[in-house]
Amino acid sequence: MSESAQHVVRLNQVRFQWSKQSDPVIDIAEFCVERGQSVFLQGASGSGKTTLLSLIATVLQPQSGHIEVDGVALDTLRGGQRDQFRVDRIGLVFQQFNLLPFLSVSENIQLPCRFSKVRRSQAMQAGQSIDAETDRLLGAMHLSPADVKNRKVTDLSVGQQQRVAVARALIGRPKLIIADEPTSALDSDTRQAFLQLLFSEVQAAGCTLLFVSHDASLASAFDRSINLKEINLAASHDHMPGANG
Repeated sequence: MSESAQHVVRLNQVRFQWSKQSDPVIDIAEFCVERGQSVFLQGASGSGKTTLLSLIATVLQPQSGHIEVDGVALDTLRGGQRDQFRVDRIGLVFQQFNLLPFLSVSENIQLPCRFSKVRRSQAMQAGQSIDAETDRLLGAMHLSPADVKNRKVTDLSVGQQQRVAVARALIGRPKLIIADEPTSALDSDTRQAFLQLLFSEVQAAGCTLLFVSHDASLASAFDRSINLKEINLAASHDHMPGANG
């Protein structure tokens, strides 16, 4: 198996800084995530976690170095290609969930399928129809489709909204799931139950999981655990005001 086939994420000599006058936020010689792994990336606030995720998700571009996701060199993508690549290949779970309040639960979950033919096709293969796959994912997240799918997401509890956000990331079985501090608003018991649901569905979908948190107590549940300070030489530098960790 080639290196590209073996790894979903590969970074080589990647440097990113917000401006020419500021210190680097990211300075990573090498970082790889193997296909099918669940990887826990720990880092304190300001260590570059969110910036690194934004680079992998094609939201930001490094000043130098090489990033490859699912065998595709990100520096070969331009403009709209980057956006399309992201929605086709990457499922994102944000810290604040980023659900759209004017859409129903099912409409929020199905959103990636509206922008990606790839995700739409894979969702239909998994569940025979988009609606059927939406119901299956809600059930997998321990949410009753009959009770919640037509409700506004703002009517749900924080824990329910979080599971809807995960269902949205998982629909259409993208190659990589990126979760940025998704458990920060949950208590300990709810956090463990959520992780079990997430692992179960990620494994069933054949996805790779990159999970970022400052909470070191979660690390043992993952296949691999890394402290960002160990791979990011810039983690000890002060960041530009307003830059996300």
